[in-house]
Amino acid sequence: MSDLKPINFTRGIPAIESFPADDVIDAALAALKAHGRTILQYGAAIGFAPLVEWLAQWQGVKTNQVLTSNGSLQLVEFLCWHLVKPGTIVFTEAPTYDRTLVLLRRHRAQVIGIPLQADGPDIGALEAELKKHTPLFFYVIPDFQNPAGATCSAEKRRQIAALAEKHNFLLLEDAPYRQLRYRGREEPRLLDLAPARTLHMSSFSKLIGPGPRIGFMFGDPALISKIAEVAGDTYISPNFLAQGVAYEWCRRGLLEPQIENLKALYTPRLDACLAALRKYVPDAKATRPDGGFFVSITLPDGVQTTAVRTAAAKRNLNLADGLAFFPNGGGERFLRLPYCALTTAEIDEGIRRLADTIKEL
Repeated sequence: MSDLKPINFTRGIPAIESFPADDVIDAALAALKAHGRTILQYGAAIGFAPLVEWLAQWQGVKTNQVLTSNGSLQLVEFLCWHLVKPGTIVFTEAPTYDRTLVLLRRHRAQVIGIPLQADGPDIGALEAELKKHTPLFFYVIPDFQNPAGATCSAEKRRQIAALAEKHNFLLLEDAPYRQLRYRGREEPRLLDLAPARTLHMSSFSKLIGPGPRIGFMFGDPALISKIAEVAGDTYISPNFLAQGVAYEWCRRGLLEPQIENLKALYTPRLDACLAALRKYVPDAKATRPDGGFFVSITLPDGVQTTAVRTAAAKRNLNLADGLAFFPNGGGERFLRLPYCALTTAEIDEGIRRLADTIKEL
């Protein structure tokens, strides 16, 4: 094992220096003073009412369209318990978020991957699969996708919304990185293009921090109510204490300044990642995101991700398993590079080690 300092291109976690700890401490004290008897008690399955109201106003929906939970991944679990049966067909992008794949497989769904291109899902491939199958829903991450970093174009979003209407399936829009656009133009939400067919999810994990475990979903009131019943039967209510603190923090107008702070922190790290890839690994095909947490690369011909991971570990460079992001196989040359929790120097050094590893193979 190398004596080099470990560099982890593994998990998409926020930088610890991004956490607004002092403001959260102040908000926690104020929340307990103002709402202590409520947020220390059981509550409604949809979440702490003032936070639900704040989220509805922030996102331009009605309060009966909002459901909160302990992280957005739990909302996928509740949706699966409500609607997914063994053999239920679900479409995802390929590659896609590996933990969602774990949940879908746990519920014994039949998962079909739609190849992801630089500007979103391959519409031709989606149309071809729709001739053979009608999914219950299509799980998509349109903004700065995990793991690829790609953003779906406005035109493809409109096409996906139209296909959902034509073929009668739901859209599960996962958007935890949407607020973290560092440059370029914002694209429309699927929720706005197909409001009756879209469940839009996000969380505070990448904005405040993952510790509070606050996820939220917006969608059709009837479906939201059914999912809330599953939530209530599972844990009675989400973490009201965390939600009370988050509400007080948001009520004070601290979210937008925090987002700007995150952009200022992460933009140089994205730029450092792209520059290092151009400098050290010019033969690799890289995504060029305008925000989010991830850059991905397709390794040069003849270079396999599994071999690179094993060899890179000898240089104390830790990489994620690219194969895990693909629902139906593939990904032998795919590599995800989460950059937000690393300094610009660590990013440059890590990609230099990656290049040395590739040359060795």
